[in-house]
Amino acid sequence: MSDLPAAEAALRPLDGRIALVTGATRGIGRATALALAAAGAHVVAVGRTSGALEELDDAIIAAGSTATLVPLDIKDGEGIDRLGGALYERFGRLDIFVGNAGVLGPMTPLAQIEPKEWNDTLAVNLTANWRLIRSLDPLLRLSTAGRAVLVSSGAAHKARPFWGAYAVTKAAVEVLARTWAAEVENISSLRVNLINPGPIRTRMRAKAFPSEDPDTLPSPEELAQAILALCLPSVEVTGQLYDFPTCGFKGFLIPS
Repeated sequence: MSDLPAAEAALRPLDGRIALVTGATRGIGRATALALAAAGAHVVAVGRTSGALEELDDAIIAAGSTATLVPLDIKDGEGIDRLGGALYERFGRLDIFVGNAGVLGPMTPLAQIEPKEWNDTLAVNLTANWRLIRSLDPLLRLSTAGRAVLVSSGAAHKARPFWGAYAVTKAAVEVLARTWAAEVENISSLRVNLINPGPIRTRMRAKAFPSEDPDTLPSPEELAQAILALCLPSVEVTGQLYDFPTCGFKGFLIPS
């Protein structure tokens, strides 16, 4: 009987922790929300589509956890500001933040990108993450082991034709996260890292590479295990970028 609490903790290492995931209704975000829920976290799921959020809620309940659903367009900066206040009133802290929401943007030569397309891509991929940092940083510092993971891309390190808007925003997200990590490392328990998913079987990947066979790619569920591993309280690294699946974070596998 004395081994039961330890075994339970091993199976659900995030019991009692509050985790916020953006872009939680599909792909990497949905898989990550479910992985965190299976590990015991209460998931604050942020997404634009109420119906998809409700479907996610059903899946989280089936995984034995609970969720708070937040229908929110990530470009709504004032809505993000209000979210931080609402989370503080309800939970008094935040333990995990996964900044996953993103758009591919126009696959067009730089000189032909319309200003609205450029601004929309920056708003979702970069500005929203800065605004989330502004809103959530105080809550994450109130955690005993705050963990933040922002999703980057290999495009951030390649000057590939027609990928300009997406690549620029992802490169900026990496500097954003590393700057944040450096600012908080010595004054709080908050740890901030980045993950590059690489080729993953998602709708965005299919849009960028329509002739690619998706069955040859890792699933979002596989990547979610690596993201989960970076969210554990035991993680002490900060300011690092990890390339999946070669990052060494194979994930905390939840037995079926």
